[in-house]
Amino acid sequence: MPEVLSRRALNRATLDRQLLLTRGAVPALEAVRHLYGMQAQAPNPPYIGLWSRLDGFSHEDLSGLLQDRRAVRLSLMRSTIHLVTAEDGLALRSLLQPTMDRSLRGSFGRGLAGLDLAEVAAAGRALVEERPLTFRELGRLLAERWPERDPADLVRGVRQTVPLVQVPPRGIWGVGGQPAHTSLEAWLGRPLEAPARPQEMIRRYLAAYGPATVMDVQQWAGVTRLGEVAREMDLRAFVTEDGAQVLDLPDAVLPDPDVPAPVRYLAEFDNTLLSFAERTRTRIMDDEYRGRVFTVNGIIKATVLVDGFVRGLWRVNAQRREAVLEVELFAPVTAAQRAELEAEGMRMLDFAAASAQRRELRFVS
Repeated sequence: MPEVLSRRALNRATLDRQLLLTRGAVPALEAVRHLYGMQAQAPNPPYIGLWSRLDGFSHEDLSGLLQDRRAVRLSLMRSTIHLVTAEDGLALRSLLQPTMDRSLRGSFGRGLAGLDLAEVAAAGRALVEERPLTFRELGRLLAERWPERDPADLVRGVRQTVPLVQVPPRGIWGVGGQPAHTSLEAWLGRPLEAPARPQEMIRRYLAAYGPATVMDVQQWAGVTRLGEVAREMDLRAFVTEDGAQVLDLPDAVLPDPDVPAPVRYLAEFDNTLLSFAERTRTRIMDDEYRGRVFTVNGIIKATVLVDGFVRGLWRVNAQRREAVLEVELFAPVTAAQRAELEAEGMRMLDFAAASAQRRELRFVS
């Protein structure tokens, strides 16, 4: 019989692999590679995400990777923007491209019916490789060729078929403005690589998120039919307390379930919350809190972890030269945990609002 993993054992294993149990003493590029995709729809969350995971992380550690083209931000898993290393961007986009193509042949691409998608892709690629364009600019230029079509539909056709990278200054801490795009190949000066093998993708996922179910991997990747692939791999099997089978790398180390977990501040859209199917998401968050974290408009709020589990929300209100970190707890905490929340919160505020002359933390209800 497979060994049974408790909820707490899953929690500690996931925290450990996400560098949230102990901050990692590794360079930012190595952490980005290990995490295998950090959700990056908004520019700032990856900075908070790496600060919460790495010793001595600074804003320049990530902005330098983006400016040097060693890390990129582009549409990957679930057709959402992720921060990955340049090499992972080239390999993952090749692997995920068939899924993106299928989405255009369904309802997602209804506005493109009757068009030659390859022609639309080629036109879009030529435009963004001439100079980086915002989606508004790209849509306007494409509409000159297909005036009877909605520019947003034309842009969607290009975005799903051409790997578009968001170029700096987008993604640089403290810099605003609309994202401009060029092709990943033009930005890096090399073609897409051979697709990452599904087996390698599963191994990389388990190294960063495991132990996990096949459904967890599929939820994270936006890819189906991985069960047969996983069955042919050399993986270790466990079962959860509610009977779900979870898989892991055969040589992976599982921390003691009773090891203390420090307070952590997770950014909006943190992959620790997004990368599991609903059945096993409870390893990090109680079901009763889901509606307070996952909003109806698709925003995943910034959360605080206490004893390894989501126990509240946080936000920074900055006005002029003052920055206030507001922490909203879902349930009472001990005096020691409250003190740890305050200390870690002020450290995070020093990082997130370094230019503020006055910084303060408040517990709100």
